[in-house]
Amino acid sequence: MKILKIQALRGPNIWSITRKKLIQMRLDLEDLEEKPTNKIDGFRERIEKLIPTLIEHRCSEGCHGGFFQRIDRGTWMGHVIEHIALEIQTLAGMDVGFGRTRETKTSGVYNVVFNYLEEKVGLYAAEASVRIAEALISGEEYDLQRDIQKMKEIREDVRLGPSTGSIVDEAVARNIPWIRMGTNSLIQLGYGINQMRFQATITCKTSNIAVDIACNKEQTKKLLDAASIPVAKGSICVDEEDLEDTIKSIGYPIVIKPLDGNHGKGASINVTNWEDAVAGLEYAKKYSRRVIVERFITGYDFRVLVIDNKVIAAAQRVPAHIVGNGKDTIQFLIDETNKDPRRGYGHENVLTEITVDRDTMELLEKKNYTLETITAEGEVVYLKSTANLSTGGTSIDVTDLMHPENVFMAERISRVIGLDICGIDIMAANLTESLKENGGVILEVNAAPGFRMHLAPSEGLPRNVAAPVIDMLYPPGKPSRIPIIAITGTNGKTTTTRLISHIVKNNGYRVGFTTSDGIYIQNHMMEKGDTTGPNSAEYILKDPNVEFAVLETARGGILRSGLGFSRCDIGIITNIQEDHLGISDIHDLKDLSRVKSVVVESIKKDGWAVLNGEDENCLEIAKNLRCNVALFSLDENCLAIAEHCKNGGIAAIYENGFITIKKGDWKFRVERATHIPLTMNGKARFMIYNVLAATLASYLYGFKTEDIKLSLATFLPSAAQTPGRMNIFEFSKFKVLIDFAHNPNGYRGIEEFLKSVEATRKIGIISGVGDRRDEDIKECARIAARMFDHIIIRQEKHLRGRTEQEIVNLIVEGIQESNSSVSFEVVTLEVEAIKHAISLAQEGTFITALSDFIDNAIDVVQSYLDSEIENGVIA
Repeated sequence: MKILKIQALRGPNIWSITRKKLIQMRLDLEDLEEKPTNKIDGFRERIEKLIPTLIEHRCSEGCHGGFFQRIDRGTWMGHVIEHIALEIQTLAGMDVGFGRTRETKTSGVYNVVFNYLEEKVGLYAAEASVRIAEALISGEEYDLQRDIQKMKEIREDVRLGPSTGSIVDEAVARNIPWIRMGTNSLIQLGYGINQMRFQATITCKTSNIAVDIACNKEQTKKLLDAASIPVAKGSICVDEEDLEDTIKSIGYPIVIKPLDGNHGKGASINVTNWEDAVAGLEYAKKYSRRVIVERFITGYDFRVLVIDNKVIAAAQRVPAHIVGNGKDTIQFLIDETNKDPRRGYGHENVLTEITVDRDTMELLEKKNYTLETITAEGEVVYLKSTANLSTGGTSIDVTDLMHPENVFMAERISRVIGLDICGIDIMAANLTESLKENGGVILEVNAAPGFRMHLAPSEGLPRNVAAPVIDMLYPPGKPSRIPIIAITGTNGKTTTTRLISHIVKNNGYRVGFTTSDGIYIQNHMMEKGDTTGPNSAEYILKDPNVEFAVLETARGGILRSGLGFSRCDIGIITNIQEDHLGISDIHDLKDLSRVKSVVVESIKKDGWAVLNGEDENCLEIAKNLRCNVALFSLDENCLAIAEHCKNGGIAAIYENGFITIKKGDWKFRVERATHIPLTMNGKARFMIYNVLAATLASYLYGFKTEDIKLSLATFLPSAAQTPGRMNIFEFSKFKVLIDFAHNPNGYRGIEEFLKSVEATRKIGIISGVGDRRDEDIKECARIAARMFDHIIIRQEKHLRGRTEQEIVNLIVEGIQESNSSVSFEVVTLEVEAIKHAISLAQEGTFITALSDFIDNAIDVVQSYLDSEIENGVIA
């Protein structure tokens, strides 16, 4: 077997709209294509022995053990690998269950698709599942636990922590989109101008001053003491002299901890003599130059969580411990405790496994114990000096037991420090009595408190502490999303995108849009290049200035990693024509339609799909959509439009020279096509399609027709406004047209336009794109032969796996097949081809340069035009 490609899909995709996290592995079975599982001796026995839990996979049989039944009957190795990849992730603590395996048009080559929770784990599972299958086929021993442990380690390294994850989960439950910004726990909720950010449990509303105060334990203590809030007596020490003075002042027992520490690191608890105090000072100074020394207060460790100045939860924290039984060693009891199914590696379960470290050994040493000591029955032996859950501690929910005075005090503390989310550490006999009565004290105030102890306490009620965070960030009525209009199709995407963006901008929105030539915010280019994929869409959605997103969405990005957004308000398919066929398993228009349909299948339920009413593939897609559908057409009498409007539907049509909205039997005209510059005085019919799509989408969003009309009239086609889309440069004696047309349908649009152009001679500059089919390249050449008197063939860019001569030969072959008398020549370099065409120009010549890369062409022609304007003649 050979892995040809592995890619991670991160948004709605061709396999599933709702399952956004999928691994797609292209796998060549090679000789195994002739060996299904029932022809591999002992395969069933070996896979069942290695991964017995696969018996839970029902597979297509729909019953317990269904997958093993398929193996007995005979199934192909791609299918087996899909199930292995799912199961090993589940065994590693990431429960997944969606998979698909489909053979491609290439015999023996399969797409193996399965879902993941963590992308890096999914990628690892893809490769590991192939290794496992190969070992099972050959009968070699395989260390499955090594893979499972590795996936656990990867997950712990890349996953969101329990606190961050709980807030994200709550946002998802409320249909609030989120984006992980980088690989850490910095999260963006919402899109564009409506975004909010948080990291761990610090939000964009958290005061920087408050965090500084909370991180400075000394300052926190002074502020609380000044506010009549009970705190432990103590002071800051930097050396043994300070330590001695402090102990003389407060006496033993004491607590020693780093001033800038967290998670209990560097802390020594219940220190009762000078030797241990000196050792504790040195230990704490490993984490902080300044060390806080306080009177040790007896009692229990409590954490109170306050969000938006309201007490949300309270928990008693218990350090990791074992309870003796009079017969087993401490080490044995630790191992038994770790077998609790609630405990796991890192944060995979509600509790963490107990590990033996320096802190553990010091606590045992103080009791003259070792790990081999057998303790008395019922004796509690603490293994950590702090009660952090990350070191194996447990928690008990006591929220409903808090005394009203303590609730008032905790909420007051949050205001005194100034934190929107804070965890208050309290040492007291209990929280049922007022701290003023039972002698309890405030130990610390935490600016980024962990939620895990409240989300899944060892005892008591779990609390949804993430909900009040979302309530605070998105109170009722505050939107989290911005409007998104997504445009896909074969031709016209970029022009439609730019026109809609122009309409949106004229309606007072700060608009961000992506096109095949760059990312723009309010017409300012932010990034140059083909930016029609998910990363570019995410760029717009991350920008805090953007109020409205208009996103050109191309085939390549969808296939590569899915959409860059979870849903859109309006989706447009301009048309579906033969282009990019034969690439990435897209062999015909049905395959291409499946890709394009991802955009409109991701429209929200009350949103709108705007489809080409003359395109059979678009109409086929419309049958399965769950959103509203509107159609556009140049022919108001076409059957689809007539039927659609008869049933009360909405359409945009071209009738009697007008761009018209038709709603049922009603019509209202928006603007005459000849008054819309983009249509080239109504001569560029393919541009009218773009105008219809943009007008209809804008109308459906809710923009007024008079505002749409004004925008249509002020959108001027030019190299600046619509680069590469019908850019006409008028010289004194001739004209030059530059257009992005690079497929047969685009060429036909130019051909139709040129029929209306009066010229003494029509010169065409054409090229081929290497990743198109032979037939597509030749068809473009045949069309060119019909519309030009002379053709200049150039081939400089986008060879994409072919040789330059190979593409030129196909173009020449296509010209010759046309039986046209057109003359042609080859000028390889684009710049030289344009210069040569201009040198051939005479009075009334019309030059047309067609390419899927137009930057150089525009620059060259513009420089000639500037020279003519400056000097009165061409330089």
